[in-house]
Amino acid sequence: MGVSAAMNILSSYSYEVSIIIVVLNVRDLLRECLQSLLAECDRLPSGLSAEVLVVDNGSSDGSPEMVAHEFSGTRIPVRLIRSDVNLGFGVPNNLALEAAQGRYLVLLNSDAFFHPGALRLALEHMDADPSVGIGGARLVGRDGAWQPSARSFPSIWRDALVLTGLSTRFPRSRIFGAPDRTWADPNEAAEVDWLPGAFLIARREALVRAGLFDPAFFLYYEEVDLCRRVKAAGFRILYWPDMVVTHIGGETTRRFRSLTLSKTASEVVLWRMRSTLLYYRKHHGWQARLALWLELSLYTLRRLRNFRSPNPARRERAQEAALLIRLMHQAWQETQGGRVGPPSPW
Repeated sequence: MGVSAAMNILSSYSYEVSIIIVVLNVRDLLRECLQSLLAECDRLPSGLSAEVLVVDNGSSDGSPEMVAHEFSGTRIPVRLIRSDVNLGFGVPNNLALEAAQGRYLVLLNSDAFFHPGALRLALEHMDADPSVGIGGARLVGRDGAWQPSARSFPSIWRDALVLTGLSTRFPRSRIFGAPDRTWADPNEAAEVDWLPGAFLIARREALVRAGLFDPAFFLYYEEVDLCRRVKAAGFRILYWPDMVVTHIGGETTRRFRSLTLSKTASEVVLWRMRSTLLYYRKHHGWQARLALWLELSLYTLRRLRNFRSPNPARRERAQEAALLIRLMHQAWQETQGGRVGPPSPW
């Protein structure tokens, strides 16, 4: 982020909190999210004002028109920022962060909903501890089941645990459950490495020191990179379980069961691979090549294990592994080994 952008977000604030939502073709869900969010803002104590900024990422389903028509006259101001193209996650959030006038800055997914009082608690926690740069909540699904809400920084070892399934098989182990901290008691507050962007609250001063989202990351690793830089700037990242947010986004990804049958799923995986290489090159240098070798080795073994099987399901896994190998090679070439972000939109 340039100096001018940093100065913009350091300017005097008109609200206690700015809530930012980036959307793409989720009109009905966005309506529900905004209705819930405005109700939560109304629960704030007297004197704590809020604004909402919606960044539309080139929707074609009438999402921006719905916001302009249905939420233009609300007591809590809802401001609309429109883009003609999909800018990913970090860049549209940057647009809103630079325009936001709140003392605190909240990122909220359109598929995330505050439990009553959660926003008030977020503000109280941030006021109580100036050393906290970014704070996060306990995320749960619609069924109330806990979702990974506070995570450890990626490493080659932790990536191997995820890719091999060991982290899922042994979630209570402090070793194997390290990537998503599944070993930890979700009812205990903790200082952590990074927080998912479904909900997080940031201190304005922390973003001034650390910078906004790195535009090289189109999708995935944006929050990881930001939290790493916020910690490097001298702030803490905290998880607070008394704040609860329902997040239904994990259910959407379950539609992408088979990469061989879904072009969209393949594109999402390619975004993840590009960002993996960009992250490792930026923060770990030569380990970007280790990240490449790790994934290629595991996918090659999976393909060799399954491609001659008479079982159709296993043969499909072999085809998927072959596709993953091609995608990883493509990601390496397009990012020049993690050195450059491909032009946006991807």
